[in-house]
Amino acid sequence: MAAVPAPRPFQLGLPALDAFPRKTWVRLAGRTLRSLGMAAMVHPDPAGYEPLRRSIAAYLGISRGIACTPAQVFVTNGYRGALQLACRALLEPGDEGWYEDPGYPYARRLLEDEGMRLAPVAVDEEGLDVGQGIRRAARARFAVVTPTHQSPLGMALSLPRRLELLEWAGRSAAWIVEDDYDSEFRYHGRPLPALKSLDAQGRVLYAGTFSKALFPGLRLAYLVAPQAQAARLQEAAQRLPGPGAVPLQAAVADFMDQGHFARHLRRMRALYAVRRGFLVDALDAVFGGRLHVQPQAGGIHVLAHLAGRRSDRAIAAEARARGLAVQALSDWRIRKSAAGGLLLGFANLQSADEARAQAERLRAAFDAAR
Repeated sequence: MAAVPAPRPFQLGLPALDAFPRKTWVRLAGRTLRSLGMAAMVHPDPAGYEPLRRSIAAYLGISRGIACTPAQVFVTNGYRGALQLACRALLEPGDEGWYEDPGYPYARRLLEDEGMRLAPVAVDEEGLDVGQGIRRAARARFAVVTPTHQSPLGMALSLPRRLELLEWAGRSAAWIVEDDYDSEFRYHGRPLPALKSLDAQGRVLYAGTFSKALFPGLRLAYLVAPQAQAARLQEAAQRLPGPGAVPLQAAVADFMDQGHFARHLRRMRALYAVRRGFLVDALDAVFGGRLHVQPQAGGIHVLAHLAGRRSDRAIAAEARARGLAVQALSDWRIRKSAAGGLLLGFANLQSADEARAQAERLRAAFDAAR
């Protein structure tokens, strides 16, 4: 069996693997396999395992203020599957949509692979600039947003902008895909309500994933459809691969229903606040004023802005050559900008000493980059 490479320092999108309750998970997964019934041995429902859809609907009602039925919940093969389902059900190749700039490059490529045309819309301290979106692409058919914790800048979409975005979607008969990544990991107060919870006109499709809340190897995500569109998504789901084997979905459902999921998220919120502090303190000690870490209320990465006119791409390339999984903010932009920065994951930094050591390695790459 081939060895699985260890996570690289500063790797984005990776939860604290050392803190995952593996014994509990193995026990639940083993029980699921031992009780494997006939229903799990035939072709699985491409919309997802029904008990997991019920568990997700119940969780979203409590934690995110989203009132939905299990029939509106579609379990997918990762976030890619969620975007594909939305595109196949409600959009046509060639449709134009708003995309946050900067924004998640992987999702941008997925949408382009589905034939979508993306209009970059700037992000400021209030999140997506809806007015600019209307001026740039007033007849857009969709918008993809990260309103709770903008990816990668970290701010929340303000309430006036949320209402403006919903009003535009209702007036234009456009769809909003709400990517609620990292919403569970807010360090100050309760997580912000989802944009979907304000959706009175049925224009928002809500996407969530278990990759960061549990572990990315699950390859499980979900999409919540407006009630009036559930049948269209059900039909589209029949033409997609679906979320995969039932036992894995059943284990996640048991993990949620028995309270392990909620307890795990509470522990991770506290842990990530500490580990973020490790990294921020280390960067301040090692770099001084040469890096400025942007304040943020949640998430599992930091954005370190560069002082002066240094190339974030050159620094990130040098860091990657030294084994550090650093990403350049410029690579998340569609349009060019002079505002460079480094994106650094911190979830797997287990001590202040480890954070300091990795910051020293980053400093060496910083100094060597041209």
